[in-house]
Amino acid sequence: MPSFISDHPMLCALGLIFIDIAVWRLISADLANWKLAARLVIFAVFSAVLFNDGMNPMLVAPYADNTALHMAATALQIGWWLFAARTLTVLLGALMMQRVGHTGRLLQDLLGAVIFLIAIIAALAYVLDLPVKGVLATSGAVAIIVGLALQSTLSDVFSGIVLNTTKPYQLDDWISIDGTEGRVTDIDWRATRLQTSQGSLAVIPNSLAAKAKIINFSRPADMFGLAVSLQVSPHARPQTVIEALERAMQGCRPLLANPAPSVAFKTSGSAGVEYEISGFVPAMSLKREVRNQLYDLAFRHLQSAGVSLLSATESSTPATASAARALLERSSIFSTLRQEEKDTFSQNMTLHTYRTGEMILAAGEVSDHLFIIESGVVSVMLTKGGHKFEAGRMGPGEAIGEAGILSDQAALADFSAKTFCTLYRIEKEYLKPCLEARHDISEAMKALLDFRLHAAQALTQETPVVPVKKGFLQWLKKRGL
Repeated sequence: MPSFISDHPMLCALGLIFIDIAVWRLISADLANWKLAARLVIFAVFSAVLFNDGMNPMLVAPYADNTALHMAATALQIGWWLFAARTLTVLLGALMMQRVGHTGRLLQDLLGAVIFLIAIIAALAYVLDLPVKGVLATSGAVAIIVGLALQSTLSDVFSGIVLNTTKPYQLDDWISIDGTEGRVTDIDWRATRLQTSQGSLAVIPNSLAAKAKIINFSRPADMFGLAVSLQVSPHARPQTVIEALERAMQGCRPLLANPAPSVAFKTSGSAGVEYEISGFVPAMSLKREVRNQLYDLAFRHLQSAGVSLLSATESSTPATASAARALLERSSIFSTLRQEEKDTFSQNMTLHTYRTGEMILAAGEVSDHLFIIESGVVSVMLTKGGHKFEAGRMGPGEAIGEAGILSDQAALADFSAKTFCTLYRIEKEYLKPCLEARHDISEAMKALLDFRLHAAQALTQETPVVPVKKGFLQWLKKRGL
């Protein structure tokens, strides 16, 4: 051992403690393995310095004839036990992190507390030569007093241990605890922290979480359930309502086909009848968007079936109005027509029906008429790379064929009946003068056409191929050298 260390062992041991603290602070958390290796090396050198100078942590400190040196040696020996406890805790933490990840942090803290408690008792017994039985008896009495004072806190601690052992949820899971819904951001000794969908932080004591009803939306990880409840008039025929809601489900593409979505009757009363649509989506982030979309589709399909939601405002359409006249009221393009114009317009609309799978308008065909969907779901198919794929689905009130009406352009997509559909047809010869006289309707139709052209272009645009770099190494790999 170098002469300086032999001549000044206590000074060197104290310096090693400060070096350990500095290294632990300076090395980045991303270099955890290097931090652990540095701590092990420093601890080994620290132990060698103490044992080489006779300051064995298993024995009472030497230098009994020199009070100052005896106290310094005693402090370093006690420091050795604490240093050993901290090093062992960090080592166990690194090993556990590789096996259980962040979910075992509470268990790591518990093991660390036990290790430090053992280290303190050992330091009292070996270094200070105190009677351990008396210390344990005293500490037991103190523990009882502290336990009674911290009863609720200890309940949270042990509940946290149970939650970490049983693992009903983990970090980043979306859960609901006793009606509080959010993403798990932290699980510590006392509480579980959730970040709600409103961005606020909910702190739930572990003792409450251990007793409460827990719903984990993140398991299984590939599907997340959602439900939409609707109340309709008690006079509406249930079969009509169910069929309309089933069409709404089929019109909502993000819903998973397996497990299949379903419609169920829930409750009935004099005020109304409640139905529920339930299904699954592949990502938690889609739940709000799909729920909103599903409610809108349900509203439109029920409306096309002549059923209104109890929460909906009464329509201004006269009860004796024809189906074509009512459809114009719901259309986003023609709703600005005056009442007398709608009456005349509806008389020039003809009803057409299509069976499931039947083609309504094929890609490449120049339409000489405009279709407005009255009921059913229409599938929109585009072609990319020689293969057709479903780009979207359409429902009641939406129009088909505006490209041929406005600019004699061919349809970019195939429009076919996903379910049994009824559509109203308006001929181009009748529609053209109306578009020339009413610029608001013409502009609305142009905006619709522009939106669909841009959407089709974005969906069918080929992904650029990244050129493969050629070089000597690639040449060797290609030849298997």
